[in-house]
Amino acid sequence: MNQITETTSSRRQLLQTLGGGIGVLSADSMWNKQARANASVTHFPPRAKRVIHLFMNGGPFQADLFDPKPALSKFAGQRPEAADLLTERPTGGLLPSPFKYRKCGQSGVPVSELLPQIATHIDDICVLRSLHSDNPNHGPALLQMNNGTILPTRPSMGAWFLYGLGSENRDLPGYVVLCPGRPVRFSVLWNSAFLPSSHQGTYINHSDLNPEKMVPFLRNAKLARAAQRKQMDLLTELNRQHREIRGPDRALGARMESLESAFRMQFHGRDAFDLNNEPTRIREEYGKGHFANGCLLARRLVERGVRFVQVYYGNSQPWDTHSDHNETVPKLCQDIDQPIATLLADLKRRGLLEDTLVMWGGEFGRTPTSENGNGRDHNHHGFTMWLAGGGVRGGMTYGETDEFGFRAIEDKVHVHDLHATVLHLLGLDHERLTYQYAGRDYRLTDVYGRVVKEIVA
Repeated sequence: MNQITETTSSRRQLLQTLGGGIGVLSADSMWNKQARANASVTHFPPRAKRVIHLFMNGGPFQADLFDPKPALSKFAGQRPEAADLLTERPTGGLLPSPFKYRKCGQSGVPVSELLPQIATHIDDICVLRSLHSDNPNHGPALLQMNNGTILPTRPSMGAWFLYGLGSENRDLPGYVVLCPGRPVRFSVLWNSAFLPSSHQGTYINHSDLNPEKMVPFLRNAKLARAAQRKQMDLLTELNRQHREIRGPDRALGARMESLESAFRMQFHGRDAFDLNNEPTRIREEYGKGHFANGCLLARRLVERGVRFVQVYYGNSQPWDTHSDHNETVPKLCQDIDQPIATLLADLKRRGLLEDTLVMWGGEFGRTPTSENGNGRDHNHHGFTMWLAGGGVRGGMTYGETDEFGFRAIEDKVHVHDLHATVLHLLGLDHERLTYQYAGRDYRLTDVYGRVVKEIVA
């Protein structure tokens, strides 16, 4: 992978050339031109080539899983001054976490008893204990974690990754979102906004594992491949004539690229999304349920060159435990423990973990104080995420929250810093990955963000 030193304007000119003319190229030449361009657009040698984002929709409580807080038991029921922070709803006194910790791996990083299988991989994991963001409500927090801002009109981080790097597979989307159900209101979280539409996430509802149900119109029931190829060639020629008359059109180029991708997916998507192609032993290792299937699909996709895969745990904030917190969390952890542990092991034995970055976490954390007596409210002031593989130092924690877990106080990591660090691991300078729109250069991290170099291997 070559390094580059081109200016923002020259980079923009390159992308405009590709976007404006891409529709007049044949399928092969279009891919080859895009691939050659993307082969040299990293700002420095990357540590990671692809990303899997395991998204815990709703927000886990940090002290239940990776950030032990014994002071919660010592001062249970009391309400210290630290509790007077802005959250979504009023809360009461300190509510201890009943779950025990033990030091795991050679590194001795403490992990909750709720995650015994993930604990066996802690030496590959960097636990970030000092995340913080700007808003305690789900909507803005989801947007900031996924899009870098609370505004719904900005590209998602996956769209930025694809814009910066392109895809490694001409036959599959470069950005895939696995989320069960029909989460229409979430679609803004994987949109491309003002970036070319070819960078938008491809939403896959994997509630039904039949590939033709996951990917609508995966087969053309009326036309054979040769006939469809003739249709695409005709559209390409019409597009060429249109361009000669009216000049380059970036939106048209992106639409043609999407049509080509859809055409190729008919013949290659079935293999990628068909879990029946996996040995029974592997499927049993991952376990059952939509999240387990999502983790296995994520591995199948990244090994085929998909740049960014998000696996959502549910589509209605299942981690949003405003009541019955202690009864709900063990069930959620039981659902994620085996699949995530198996995913890490599977990536490692296939030689993929070293250049695949795995991210885990939600849009925020939860309060150390109680809500409704047995629940916890949203807490964006201090929460935990973790990273593994992809050039990250494993077997370590970074940053700290206060003694109760209300807010990040040491080595704080804002969501902008997280995004800057992920881009850095992908070989991209977050300050130089820009796109001009409405007279302004935009970037994923806006005008903020620092790379957390202390966690880079």
